[in-house]
This record gives sequence, C-alpha cells and structure tokens, in this order.
Amino acid sequence: MDEVGVGALAGPLVGAAVMLPRAARLPGVDDSKRMTPALRQHWARVIRERCIAWAVIEVGAVEVDEIGPYRASLLAKRSAVLALDPTAEYVLVDAHRLPALGLPQEPTIGADGRHLCVAAASVLAKVHRDALMVALDRRFPSYGFAQHKGYGTAAHLAALARYGPCPEHRRRYAPVREALGRAPTLFDD
Repeated sequence: MDEVGVGALAGPLVGAAVMLPRAARLPGVDDSKRMTPALRQHWARVIRERCIAWAVIEVGAVEVDEIGPYRASLLAKRSAVLALDPTAEYVLVDAHRLPALGLPQEPTIGADGRHLCVAAASVLAKVHRDALMVALDRRFPSYGFAQHKGYGTAAHLAALARYGPCPEHRRRYAPVREALGRAPTLFDD
C-alpha cells in the first residue's frame, strides 16, 4: 500500500492498497511520481481490472489537521489494507510500519519504486486524489487546484496570500497558518 498528499497544503490525504496475483505483469507501472498523468490514468484502469482486490481511503483536510499528517498517512494506509476483500496475508508498505495492523508487514523505504504492488497502490492513490483536486478546483476556482493538486507551488502560495484559505486548506501547515495571520507552529505528530 501507499499514500499520496501528505505534503499538500489542501485537499485530502489518500491511501490505497492493491493485492496482485503472484504472476502479475504491469510493465508500465512505476512509482506514480515518475509517470505522466495519461499513463497513470491508463494503468489505474488496468490495475483495477487485473488485481485481486483494491481499496482507496480518503482522510480529509480537517482530520489531517486534527491528528497530524504522519498519523493521517498511517490511518489512510492501515484503513486501505483493512478494506481489502479478500483480506491480505502479508503487507508491503512504503516507509513506515503500520501499528496495530495484525498482519505481517515489510516496511521498505522507496517501496513504490521497488515493488509492483506498492507502485500499483501509488498509481491508484494518485489518480484518485488528482480527480478529487480537479473537482475541488471547480468548487474553489481561485486556487488552481487542478494544476498544482494542492501542493505549495508559487501559484498556490500567491492565491493563498490573495484569497486566504478555503475550507479544504490544512490549517496546521505553515503557509496556511501564515495566510490566516497566525505564526507557524511545530506540532507533535
């Protein structure tokens, strides 16, 4: 499993889990960050057709603010794994061990570039989150969410300074706090 959107200033954090058959071959699938949007869209359809099971979970901006981005990423990944049907027997996870999962797991730094099932999960999570951000762009067109997907680009920071945060901005994050006139603060994660 994998997640996307941890560092974004706006929108949900999305976790995904994918269970592939042992002999699965998806020659164009890689870490979603290394794929074009068109390739991600294509492979997301193929992954959903060929996998044994998949699940995508959203953790909204308000909850990310409440529990912190690190805990939100663990929650999204854990929830995605537990939503798989059939249940996973073994879990490959990108970076961090998931507490209280109750399944054998192997955390690996860079797993989305080394294990096909983690790469497939990163593709599903990225495609899902990107679609959510395009929808948010229609609700809040001043911010350019369709282009930067909520990440802290120069254009996003300029819009944030000009219009202030919308309800989908994470108030825990320093640029959003600054736009609200609050000093950046360190939080426990």
